[in-house]
Amino acid sequence: MQQEGYDFMAAAFDVYNDMGNGYTEDIYQEALELELVDRKIPFHAQPELTICYKGKPLRKKFRPDLLVFSDIVVELKAVTAYTSEHEAQLLNYLKATGKPIGYLVNFGCREKLEWKRFARTRKISVN
Repeated sequence: MQQEGYDFMAAAFDVYNDMGNGYTEDIYQEALELELVDRKIPFHAQPELTICYKGKPLRKKFRPDLLVFSDIVVELKAVTAYTSEHEAQLLNYLKATGKPIGYLVNFGCREKLEWKRFARTRKISVN
């Protein structure tokens, strides 16, 4: 899983190095998807995740930006700086999917690509 994370982040850095900051999140997502295709990195864009309450599926769905290598949940941002709410969003995606690793990637920071890796440290029951 470690190499897959490095491969994904290399693609994100290429997008940031080429485009810089200033675009909207959907522009960066499309560029990153093209980069992932070029690198032959498997992904699903905005997969629909079912959330359950007491074993019953809810109508409201979660949609993380990317699911990469089938096991890495990615949430993209294009903001001045990401916040604790952005981190909580990614942690909820990890909980909902049961996936072990997530990346919060922010293309909106002027000085550099801002990113943070999250690892689920305890077993979470997901219906």
